[in-house]
Amino acid sequence: GFLEDGILVQDLSRTRRRYLCSWAFPWDVVTVLPTELLCLFSGVSGVLGVPVARANRCLRVPRLFEAFDRCETRTGWPNAFRVAKLMVYLVLGIHWHGCLYFAVSAWLGLGTDPWVCPAFSRPLHRYLHSFYFSTLVLAMVGDTPTPQRKEEFLFAIAGFLLAVLGFATLTGSISAVIANLSAADAAFYPDAGPVRRYLRARGAGGRLAGRVARWHQHLRTQRKLPAEREVLQHLPRGLRAEVAASVHLPALRRVGLFHTWGHEVLRQLVLRLRPQVFGPGEFVCRRGDVGREMYFIREGRLAVLGEDGVTRLAVLGEGLYFGEISLINIKGNTAGNRRTANILSIGYSDLFCLGKEDLAEVLAEFPHARAAMEAKGRELLLHMGRLDTAAEAAAAAAEAEVEQRLRGLEVALEGLQTRAARLLAQLEASALRMALRVQRLEEQLHLRQRREGAAGTGGA
Repeated sequence: GFLEDGILVQDLSRTRRRYLCSWAFPWDVVTVLPTELLCLFSGVSGVLGVPVARANRCLRVPRLFEAFDRCETRTGWPNAFRVAKLMVYLVLGIHWHGCLYFAVSAWLGLGTDPWVCPAFSRPLHRYLHSFYFSTLVLAMVGDTPTPQRKEEFLFAIAGFLLAVLGFATLTGSISAVIANLSAADAAFYPDAGPVRRYLRARGAGGRLAGRVARWHQHLRTQRKLPAEREVLQHLPRGLRAEVAASVHLPALRRVGLFHTWGHEVLRQLVLRLRPQVFGPGEFVCRRGDVGREMYFIREGRLAVLGEDGVTRLAVLGEGLYFGEISLINIKGNTAGNRRTANILSIGYSDLFCLGKEDLAEVLAEFPHARAAMEAKGRELLLHMGRLDTAAEAAAAAAEAEVEQRLRGLEVALEGLQTRAARLLAQLEASALRMALRVQRLEEQLHLRQRREGAAGTGGA
């Protein structure tokens, strides 16, 4: 297939026409021509030889590099593919160098001195010796026989220089692969080094530094990704929503609050969620704190503690949520926007965090979701005894009175607008009549001036 406007086209007829009209078609034809058949003619084989006659196969190198690039960009293990490609290049380079060494040895005479290839009877022994000699030269390990002739010296020097260049290239490529691995980890996981250095500089190491190290280790071993927003920030909003929904929507479906919510609400909600991981013994929120976020439990268990911070009242598990009471305005809530309980992470807990502003944006777009959340919050406040029904009724009455006043103001405003529109129409009609009257007076004045001018001319 081929790309057209970024879309993969796999229609065979269109692909065939495009290929036949491209430069790749004649190039591929040249690469597959059976040029070795020329060696069947008398005299040609002595000049070329079969390997030289097949040199047109080397024109496939651009196609090979193109295939490598496509595989590297599409495979799920690009670094492993790069290492395998380097090993192929290494083995191929040693093979070519061994073939060249055997050709030089055959030209100088097999077995004539210790440096050249021995005159083994079997071709496999000759190839293995040539490959072994080239491996020693290009890897710069072991002792090679001392050259005896100037051709041997020149070949050995060229081989050592090529080995230095190849070793530097190989080292640089392996370093790039390792750097890419480190960069990939840094894109997903935070670096624990700066925090540890900060604690050592402030003299606050020991137990606290161990907790920080264990938290980072848990992120990597359990493949928790707290930096999802930074990874997805360059995607367009629609594609980012699709990616986030495919990853987190199944977890949100397990939350009881969202069972009756529509798919569009969850799609808007999933873009605003921030993953957070809490370690054992960490307080997610404390009683009396100002609430700025609500949490959805994706994995782990959380303990609801009493006012003393020790007594365990309940345990929250996967699919539950908390903290919404301090974010939504429920009439009669005596706690206001303060936290009503202490929440402690028992083990490592994976939570979704939703900010107050983000929740307000979603609920403003979907009123039915807001009504459902307020109903759940009111039920919970009644169970906790933190809902003042008298204050709720007074607030509802005050809201009804304000609503009635607003409707009265709207009616009065509509009446004023009607009167203003009527006055504006009367003003426009008066202005039009005035303009017509001025126009008639000007015409009468011009007519009188012409008559007086004509009478004066006749008297003269």
